[in-house]
Amino acid sequence: MGREVQMISEQQLPTISLTHSATMRRLLYEGLSSLGFDPTDTYRRAYDGARLSPPLIDTRQEHDSAPRFWQALEQLTGDVDIGLHLGEVMKPRPMDVVGYLLLASRDLRQALESFVRFQHILSGGFAARLEEQRDSVRLIIDLNYRGVGSLRQQIECLALLWQKQLSSVTDDEFCLSAVEFRHPAPRRISEHRRLFGVTPQFCQRHDALIFPQALLARPSRSANPRLFKLLSEQATVELAELSENLLLDRVRNWLEANLGQQLCSLQACAPALNLKPAALQRDLAAQGSSFRQLHDEVRRLRALALLEQGMATRDVARACGFAELSPFYRAFRRWQGCTPKHKARC
Repeated sequence: MGREVQMISEQQLPTISLTHSATMRRLLYEGLSSLGFDPTDTYRRAYDGARLSPPLIDTRQEHDSAPRFWQALEQLTGDVDIGLHLGEVMKPRPMDVVGYLLLASRDLRQALESFVRFQHILSGGFAARLEEQRDSVRLIIDLNYRGVGSLRQQIECLALLWQKQLSSVTDDEFCLSAVEFRHPAPRRISEHRRLFGVTPQFCQRHDALIFPQALLARPSRSANPRLFKLLSEQATVELAELSENLLLDRVRNWLEANLGQQLCSLQACAPALNLKPAALQRDLAAQGSSFRQLHDEVRRLRALALLEQGMATRDVARACGFAELSPFYRAFRRWQGCTPKHKARC
């Protein structure tokens, strides 16, 4: 009976598929064309000829399929800085409700707060937030994937695109103080200096754009309070329609992306979801759950999946966020009633 309940529980807790809007892919098509590449052929080769749906404005695409494209792009184009060069030629313009919200915002602060609030309309993998520190602001633009670290070409393209987007909101007054990337430094960074105007810092905790705090109050020439209100209402509707944006699923997705990579705590998760730890704890409790329960659930399901694939027990423990084997064994016995070595008998 206990085993049957467990199997039902696993069936009721499927991994939620994250999605993203087609906006980025449409801009990439234009960018590849500007650089002299056939975008359709480039995508086809990146995905080994798999049939892809067209990047229509009202369709959403599978988020975790994106790494395949970005990991193949350097070899397909022969350009070690292809992300930067795509960002250089791409022209940011509103293609969705979030893009129009940025333009209709009162000032840069309202624009960025709107982006953070509605970021999952653009991509379910975003973990973006604003951090104000004395006279500077960090716009964290982490984009996470399950089982894949930060993608150098993608995030460098995205950072440059955001720099241009924020320049358009501030009538070209936006300027960077610094840029931070999670990925290691490439062999050559002269293109980074040329395009960003600063020398990026690599191997950082987050992908982030840093700029003077005074820019937040910079009024937008395209501000339109009435339109902003209408667009905010529409964005709220679109966000509510995304099942992946439900709080329990957002926490699960954050855990799946960070388990084994960093300490997965309530205090670390809450800011990534733009919540305070107490608020996250309270909201989870209101839905009959807790961070500890979700953490335990994600660990258990990952451990079972990796053991089924034949991974060594020590590597499974590490991938599930356990620093040592003994606490992993104790947790596994609590989950399954047996040790990892005897899981077939459980």
